[in-house]
Amino acid sequence: MKKTAWLIALALSACATQPEKPSKTTTAAVAAPQAAACACVQEETPPIQIPDVERYVPPPTEPGAVEPVKVKEYQLLRPVEWTQVEGVETDNLSGAWGAWLQGCQALRKQDVWKQACDAAQQMAAPGKSDIRAYLQQYFTPYQVTNPDGTTTGLITGYYEPLLRGSRKRTDLYRYPLYSKPKDLITVDLGSEYPELAHRRLRGKLEGNRVAPYYSRGEIEITESPLSGYEMLWVADIIDLFFLQIQGSGVIQLENGERVHVGYADQNGQPYQSIGKVLINRGELTADKASMLGIKNWARANIGKLRDLLNSNPSYVFFRELPSGLPGPLGALGVPILAERALAVDPRYIPLGAPVFLSTTQPNSNRPMQRLMMAQDTGGAIKGAVRADFFWGAGNDAGRMAGAMKQQGKMWVLLPKEFSLSSN
Repeated sequence: MKKTAWLIALALSACATQPEKPSKTTTAAVAAPQAAACACVQEETPPIQIPDVERYVPPPTEPGAVEPVKVKEYQLLRPVEWTQVEGVETDNLSGAWGAWLQGCQALRKQDVWKQACDAAQQMAAPGKSDIRAYLQQYFTPYQVTNPDGTTTGLITGYYEPLLRGSRKRTDLYRYPLYSKPKDLITVDLGSEYPELAHRRLRGKLEGNRVAPYYSRGEIEITESPLSGYEMLWVADIIDLFFLQIQGSGVIQLENGERVHVGYADQNGQPYQSIGKVLINRGELTADKASMLGIKNWARANIGKLRDLLNSNPSYVFFRELPSGLPGPLGALGVPILAERALAVDPRYIPLGAPVFLSTTQPNSNRPMQRLMMAQDTGGAIKGAVRADFFWGAGNDAGRMAGAMKQQGKMWVLLPKEFSLSSN
């Protein structure tokens, strides 16, 4: 009872002091980093081109606005025959094997996945037919449906940006990436209230109460309360802005070293799309409120940039990832591999599960049917038939991600021992 009472008090105190927030939107860009009076792209070094992308990572919904999930977890999965799964016969399944083995590093700790993962570890360089036989032996396919019974949904893309930076502040590199502050408190509400699964409350202690954490405007001042938590510095505030949107990236240092950074946490403040702000202010039309459009606007409107960025109080903190990883760490806690990982809504698809995706190539009608791994999540990825396709790192990946807004279907593969009724 004490724990329950404390959590309720925690939620109420944090919510009661939340500033009035604008409505959420899924339009274009979101979290904006360090604002400054002059935030133009530095001329001393040519900027690394980052393409037009509409990925964003809003914070979890605050407890006062949470709506209970109306459909029990995984009950939108419908068992089907293998002959109904698109891509089983056409995909080069070997291309997904490495991603599956990465996922098994985490999944094999769960009893329901252990047998399938142990069997996979014993297979040496399996071919397409070997993998197909393995999947059919250990897994049951389920088609993912929407609450209304339909089977198609939105498939978007994301990627890992590349920025230039330094481990020390210089005249050129003066915009910081902050690590997670020690005074940031995070409470998993789902541990106490099942209906709030996947929801977290964030704040900071002030005496004997919990208050909202610092907003973007409070962080981005000359005497920042986060002084000492700077982990890296970058040259371009606009690129840093979109690094927060993607949630992970690579910082290239002047000595040639590349540092992988990943999402560590978020300040718990409500998300406000600055793309939507620009539209509402009449600064941009909806078709221009993309990453490229916002970057162009920012460079032409330096004097308005601080106010725009501060209109989104949400702020993302980073962590440095181990060197030598084959990809950024996804929500499953393992490296995700280009073109074989999906971000999904874990309320409807078990994190780590293999997924056959049937969609089309970005900006085209050419079919794309692949075995993917549900190894990541995203604030914008809400719903059953909804996924974000990871294209990899760099400019080419960014171009593909920015162009991807396709319709698609998904089939989840679950171990034959997996009981939907008990999960």
